[in-house]
Amino acid sequence: MDYRTQPDSELYSRLLALPKIELHRHLEGSWRLQTLRDIANEYEIDLPGYDVAEFRHLVQIVPEDEAGADAFLSKFIPLRSFYQSPEVIQRVAYESVLDAAEDNIVYMELRFTPIALARLGNYRFEDVINWVAQATRKAAKETEIDIGLIVSMNRNEGIKIGKRIVEAAIEHIDDGIVGVDLAGAEHKFPGEPFKPVFDRARDAGLRITIHAGEWAGPDSIREAIDILEADRIGHGVRIMEDEDLLRELKDEGIPFEVCVTSNVQSGVFESYSAHPLPQMYKEGLLTTINTDDPSISAISLTDEYVLAVTKLGFTIDDVKQNILNAASVAFLPDDQRARLVEKIKEALYPTGETRTA
Repeated sequence: MDYRTQPDSELYSRLLALPKIELHRHLEGSWRLQTLRDIANEYEIDLPGYDVAEFRHLVQIVPEDEAGADAFLSKFIPLRSFYQSPEVIQRVAYESVLDAAEDNIVYMELRFTPIALARLGNYRFEDVINWVAQATRKAAKETEIDIGLIVSMNRNEGIKIGKRIVEAAIEHIDDGIVGVDLAGAEHKFPGEPFKPVFDRARDAGLRITIHAGEWAGPDSIREAIDILEADRIGHGVRIMEDEDLLRELKDEGIPFEVCVTSNVQSGVFESYSAHPLPQMYKEGLLTTINTDDPSISAISLTDEYVLAVTKLGFTIDDVKQNILNAASVAFLPDDQRARLVEKIKEALYPTGETRTA
């Protein structure tokens, strides 16, 4: 994995060894830089140069970048030119699962946006979903990681595209599609027009996660819950601005897919010390820790755990509880989810080991 940044340390090694659950990771932000170099060379993609050091700043957050949504989202723009063939799409999907397994992730829900992968080659959404499903299934079999796929749509691309994406997802439920997602600028594009799309997905048996409370305030979270009937909230970190909503979602047990580094890099919060994950957790919200876009942010999930301990005041037991939280809200059938929770409990707390303060 070429985007791991944490130095070797006892803490890093200890957290690396933990079995992990990842619920919020975008395929489009999970490239290996060496793979980008290979594809750029093969297809003669226009870059400043074909050495990683020459194009890293285009596709990954670097120290010179100012924190903010514009800088963060700009990294995805050059990546659109890399989806040159079905083989490329399958390669990035396959390698993203291998990288997760290397980080000791035992269950991952990988989300991807069919239109982003399909646009360059004018592919059918159904074909793109099939290619991703085949590649991730192959990697999962080789690594013994369990994978669920979440199909995502962007708010700015409208309900017509959303309908097509959901129908394609429904067609591939038997290929490991477990949920659907709405992403994009919630401060510019409301989610309410997508209600029929998500009603259709839910009726077909798919689960729902909605990006909300990231670049917009708590009203976007309420919309996601009350109108789109989300099972989980992607990010949701602006929840602390509304005490009534916080208490309501705590009582309802709504899970939050929190991505700390992403939130700081994209300017949602000005620093790690300002991030509300510790407060969300202490308030009893059902928090989980995730990477969002590991190659954009130059992180692994282990890095995020180290960050939680070193900068957010988490204990290792707090990290373990967030892993258990994630297992308990995975988009799995009840019996499979229960088995995952027991598996994680046994691994985190072997016989004779107890939780510490």
